[in-house]
Parts: sequence; structure tokens; C-alpha cells
Amino acid sequence: MSTRTTIRTTSRSVLGRPPALLWAPAAVAVVFLVLPLTTLLLATPWGTFWRDLTDPDVLAALRLSALTSGATVLVCIGLGTPLAWVLARVPFRGRGLVRALVTVPLVLPPVVAGVALLTALGRNGVVGGPLRELTGVTFPFTTTAVVIAHTFVALPFYVISVEGALRSAGEAYDEVAAGLGATRWYAFRRVTLPLALPGVVAGAVLAWARSLGEFGATVTFAGNYPGITQTMPSRIYSVYLDDPEAARTLAVILLLASVGVLALLRNRWLSTGTGPGAVA
Repeated sequence: MSTRTTIRTTSRSVLGRPPALLWAPAAVAVVFLVLPLTTLLLATPWGTFWRDLTDPDVLAALRLSALTSGATVLVCIGLGTPLAWVLARVPFRGRGLVRALVTVPLVLPPVVAGVALLTALGRNGVVGGPLRELTGVTFPFTTTAVVIAHTFVALPFYVISVEGALRSAGEAYDEVAAGLGATRWYAFRRVTLPLALPGVVAGAVLAWARSLGEFGATVTFAGNYPGITQTMPSRIYSVYLDDPEAARTLAVILLLASVGVLALLRNRWLSTGTGPGAVA
């Protein structure tokens, strides 16, 4: 028996049995989360699954969802990693306010997020209007608008995850690297970022999942045009209005894609005990 197994066994014997007052609501929570997904799988018309999956409009929506969610993750990594580092490592006046503002999209209704994006980047928006007059470039109702909407709602998930990882890693190794003559940029690349890598990957997965399921802000800011801005959630909504059974099939397709990616990443990055200093 390994040392960790012995420690866990001893800890359980010392702590005693888990109280029913905690087991019962935990079981209710599991049922609450699993029941809707189970009923969705049972109610899906599997006989038409392949036909619905290979429908050209569905394939186009899947491709667009894959493209935009992947692009969203890249943007989140490029913008969110420096922001998380600044929030975790650089003390400055107003840091708490900046952190609060960064987290606002987490609680913002998606439709409100879409309206806010239109106000800022719409054809007649505060930034979008002058940009259109100067360059002729417009964002709304384009594939780029989908990525912008997804990034707006997904970026806070990534920043919070990476900032938490950076804070958990601490600054001790950064200070050692600085004492050995490393610049702060070198220490960030060779010390800070590798230590925070599990948080970076977890944040990227969260951002991807949020992007893949985004609907409200996307429809409001980008529209719902097949082949251009219609992602899988938008496609599901459109189909559901006329054919609920077909919509269930599309929902299962998106569910399986989401679960598949999370399952592939679970053992490497999302299991208990991953990351620097984790305890199994």
C-alpha cells in the first residue's frame, strides 16, 4: 500500500463517516445535474441521428462552432495570460477595480453582453462608427463578430483560472530567477508560465466550453446567418422552433462533442492532483 493511500485511509478513519446532512443534498445536486442530460439522451430519435448529423446546414454550423471556439481560445490565451499575470504579480492602484471589471461578463446576461457589444462596436457604435467611416470595416453580423462575442464572455473564465494558478505558484521561484540574473520577461517565459501551465490549460478548456455554448450575445451581436454566423447553439434554437425532435438530436451532437473533449483532457489536466504541489 502506498504512502498516499495509507494517509487517505488513516484520514478517513480519524474523520469518521460523512454526515447524512451532507450526503443527501450532494446526491440531490448530482441528480439535478444528470437527470436533464439523461432524459435528453433517452428522448433523442437515434434512428435519424446520422441523417441529422450529415445535414449540410448542421455540418456548416459544426465547422463554424469549431472555428470560432478555437479562435476564441487563442485570443483568450494571447490577451488573458498577460492580464492574469498583471493582476497576480503587479501591484498598482485600482487593481481591485480592474479585477472586478474583468469579472463583470461572468454575471452579465448574454443578451445584455450582445447589446453592449453593439453599443461599442456596432455600425453606429462608439468605436464601430468611427472605424466604419475611416476604414469601411464593420464587425456586426460577420464571423469575426462571433469570435468577438465569444471572447467577451469567455475571457473572464480564462483570466480567473490563470490568475489563480499564478497566485498558487507564488513568487518565490520568480525571485530566485531574478537573483540569478534573469530578466522579468525571461522569468515569465521559463519559470512563471511553466508553473502555471495546468491553470492555463484548465482556463483554455473553460473558455472553449463557454465559447462552444454561447448563444445570447452571439445572436444579438452577430446574428444567425447559416454559414456565416450560425453556430451550433444558434442552429439548435432555429430548428427547435419547427422540429423539437431534430433539435434534440443536434443538442446531443453538441453534448457529445463537449463531453468528448473534456474526457480527453480530464486525466491529464482536470483530475484531482494535477498541477504543481497538488495532493492526491
